[in-house]
Amino acid sequence: MSLLATIIVVIIFNTIVAVAALMLFDMYKQSAKKSTKKQNSVERHHKNPVLAPHPDHPWESYSTFNPGAVLDDDEQVHLLYRAMGDDGVSRMGYSKSEDGFHFGEKIGYPVFSMQSPRKMHPTIIRRPDPVMYPSGGSWGGCEDPRIVRIGDTIYVTFNAFDGWDFIRMGCVSINAKDFFEKKWNWSQPMLISPPGELHKNWVLFPEKINGKFAILHSIYPEISIEYVNRLEDLASGVQVIKSPWKDRIPRDSWDTWLRGAGPPPLRTERGWLVLYHAMDASDPNRYKLGAFLLDFHDPTKILARAPEPLLVPDMWYENAEPGIVYVCGALIKKDTLFIYYGGGNKYVCVATAPLDHILNKLVAV
Repeated sequence: MSLLATIIVVIIFNTIVAVAALMLFDMYKQSAKKSTKKQNSVERHHKNPVLAPHPDHPWESYSTFNPGAVLDDDEQVHLLYRAMGDDGVSRMGYSKSEDGFHFGEKIGYPVFSMQSPRKMHPTIIRRPDPVMYPSGGSWGGCEDPRIVRIGDTIYVTFNAFDGWDFIRMGCVSINAKDFFEKKWNWSQPMLISPPGELHKNWVLFPEKINGKFAILHSIYPEISIEYVNRLEDLASGVQVIKSPWKDRIPRDSWDTWLRGAGPPPLRTERGWLVLYHAMDASDPNRYKLGAFLLDFHDPTKILARAPEPLLVPDMWYENAEPGIVYVCGALIKKDTLFIYYGGGNKYVCVATAPLDHILNKLVAV
């Protein structure tokens, strides 16, 4: 075969491959659109992701995801997001938005970090490794912040991660005025879950109940809430939370396996709205978002729940690491539910829905 003929054959082959790839991508987009229309109860922002890794900031060059969210008195949205750089350490970054969609203000440094929660000092630098550490690739640091504002204080709970044998719940607080003015006068961090146990999904209620902090620390096999006078009592061991655990019995529904609570509960006129993560046995290895409603007077009682997932990982930015929508932040802003989530353990994304639309979809149990 002559050189010209060989070149022609290669061009034809590459053209066929390119056309096939475009056809497959178009099929994927159409399938995602159909799946999104069928399964998702919320609308993704058309410019998702709203925050992405920054190549010029080494501390957040690998990923920015799983944001906690809080409103100020002017209904501006403030995010603390999990950021990871080439050193494989998770830290917290900050960004603000007036409308809840456009996050133009982003600080070029981490606003909170806790590199070695058990005071380990590694002598070698470890890189991000999504195989060894599939929950984002980080080998240590502060992960997945959840934010509540109680009175004049903002509390942030997070995962203090230092290897698979050390996953504890951390908590730090700051004066709300300082936080909104970007004066990072954090309290001394506390570890509020028991030593020797692994916990990742504890969330604070955004107000005290009967004068006590309320901590939702398990949603399976039942709703489990602990009430404490002082968070310091958990850190010192004066009071210990024992989360129930048992082998997971598959549920006969889309949320076959309940993974844990997402953001802190939201107060609505009908009860506490709780968003949670779950997986479906018929569609395995994909995190999906569900919702249920808890009774005001007895928050361990589920009043209603969503019969189908609110959000399913169908978009490209939710599959950087395949099949993940992970929600740590949610707000009610002008009767609209804003959901802030990590897409594919890589990006910060937002989805919204009228609050009544979500509440009306919940089915009494």
